[in-house]
Amino acid sequence: MTAEGFLEGRRLQLARGVMLQCIMGGYPPARFYGSDDGDLALVPDPAQIHRLPWSKHPRALAICDADELSGESSSLSTRGQLKAVIARYAALGLAPVVATELEFFVFAPNPDPTLGFEPPAGLDGRREDGQCAFSISSNNGLRPFFSEVYECMAALGLPRDTFMHEMGVSQFEINLLHGDPLLLADQTFLFKHLLKEVALKHGLIVVCMAKPLAHTPGSSMHIHQSIVEIGSGKNVFSDEAGEPTAMFRHFIAGQQAGMADFTALFAPNVNSYQRLCHPFASPNNACWSHDNRSAGLRIPASSPVARRVENRLPGADANPYLAIAASLAAGLHGIENQLEPSEPIQGEFQVPDNLSLPCTLHAALERLKRSQLAKELFGTEFIEGYVASKTLELTSFFDEITPWERRVLAAQA
Repeated sequence: MTAEGFLEGRRLQLARGVMLQCIMGGYPPARFYGSDDGDLALVPDPAQIHRLPWSKHPRALAICDADELSGESSSLSTRGQLKAVIARYAALGLAPVVATELEFFVFAPNPDPTLGFEPPAGLDGRREDGQCAFSISSNNGLRPFFSEVYECMAALGLPRDTFMHEMGVSQFEINLLHGDPLLLADQTFLFKHLLKEVALKHGLIVVCMAKPLAHTPGSSMHIHQSIVEIGSGKNVFSDEAGEPTAMFRHFIAGQQAGMADFTALFAPNVNSYQRLCHPFASPNNACWSHDNRSAGLRIPASSPVARRVENRLPGADANPYLAIAASLAAGLHGIENQLEPSEPIQGEFQVPDNLSLPCTLHAALERLKRSQLAKELFGTEFIEGYVASKTLELTSFFDEITPWERRVLAAQA
């Protein structure tokens, strides 16, 4: 909308069905979002209005809440769902603290989707071949791009912790500083948007698919989580002696209880399961461990004040609002019901059947559809609408025949 209209407070409204628009552009039946498909109001968050530094013309972006016209948050809003989870913690005098780690690939333009992605040519004219993991000079060939990324992050007020080259070909990771979950979800969303816009300016593309390249590690969005007391700021996962608390155990147990039911929220696309079913440093289980990257729930080595739980299941393709909401809601479920976790695992391990996760989008959606826990925590309307939208996407995928099928199966009897 125009700057004048925005500053005058003109209300922007949106059809309710847009909240369930699938990635191809279609919609599930109207019964999933109210048969009238009435309007929602987009209410800007005053703390999340940003001048876009990469835009040549003056332009701004405002992150909005999607509210019913009566004023309450829409149950179909993932940002609203996260705010509701945070409010449930606050009612207990608690505040969750999170940090996200986001991995992504930087590629040359890919105008023909039947061809695979390629790394871009660097300043030396060469394309990297995957031998640059954790190298201090690995992104020098992309220095102009990354320099503008850093400048735009500063302009948007996005503090960064570490930036590194990851294991994949032209794959990178950023660690955002820990803080309020809603703020971190906003920052993760803004950072992904920033990456794609700045990449286009430099003749590149940024891809946040979970698994864009075969035989290469996928891209995750690990979520680090702790809980503090409101007022004192004390980490409730550690006691006065620095030992783990009962609340720490209950939080882990809640994560384990919800992980299989919520897999479709953490891994929302067909491609998500390419990452999880080729578990090269990718967790496909609800086990927990002290500093073992093969576990879905990892307890990083840290001091007692920084004791936290890392959920390693979400991919880079996950909605940050929904992934953080689902992870925190599961932990709170464990705290409220005083659940106890399994025994921690170390080293190489076999995943028990009760801690295994769905390994296809179809299986994950079936699990989510049957989950009473998901409906209790997020509401029946949201879960049924989400499943309906994702089922459309899965059906669209099955409407196409892949090159592998033509190459391998065509000559078979």
